[in-house]
Amino acid sequence: MNDLFKPAILTSTLALLLVTASASASIYRYIDENGQVVISNTIPQAASKRGYDILNNKGRVIETVDPAPTAEEIAARESKKREEEMQAQQLELDRKLLERFRHPDDAVRALHRQIGALRELSGLKRRNISIIENQLDTEQARAADLERAGREIPQATLKKIRRLETSIDELEREIRAQQAEIDAVKRQFITDIERLEVITGKSRTLPLEVPSESD
Repeated sequence: MNDLFKPAILTSTLALLLVTASASASIYRYIDENGQVVISNTIPQAASKRGYDILNNKGRVIETVDPAPTAEEIAARESKKREEEMQAQQLELDRKLLERFRHPDDAVRALHRQIGALRELSGLKRRNISIIENQLDTEQARAADLERAGREIPQATLKKIRRLETSIDELEREIRAQQAEIDAVKRQFITDIERLEVITGKSRTLPLEVPSESD
């Protein structure tokens, strides 16, 4: 076919489609797999992924549908969305942190107070252990005396010894748990203090180590 007739044929085809299409029907213009412009009242799924135009009954574009995003574009969008969400979360954390502390030294003082309270509680439990150990020594010595005398140790004494040993074990376990809590508190406060230095632009002037009672 002579190339001179191709524009006329394309125009005629469009006109025919527009005339025969009802007002509610859609006319699509898209690029096929060969790179050719196609105008039709239907559109293949593969072509729809490449993007297309929707025409009205006068042949004017009323809507342009963009090509479907590639896997790389989807990954980039998701990455950007995650980054924006993380930034929003960080801003909220910073806001809450600044509600608690206005200066890194404020957080250092709070660290000292909290660790001091935990250490005091652990010290109290250690003193309780010392008292219980003295009671245990007394009961064990009494039991040993009875054994040396060839006498039977009363069940009440044996139960008391086991109860005292259990109490010591429980207190020691609680002290270990409190030490783990102290370590966790330190880590969290150090993170908060370092973040405060960033968002306030101020540096701490107080040492992180909690002063001992003798200081």
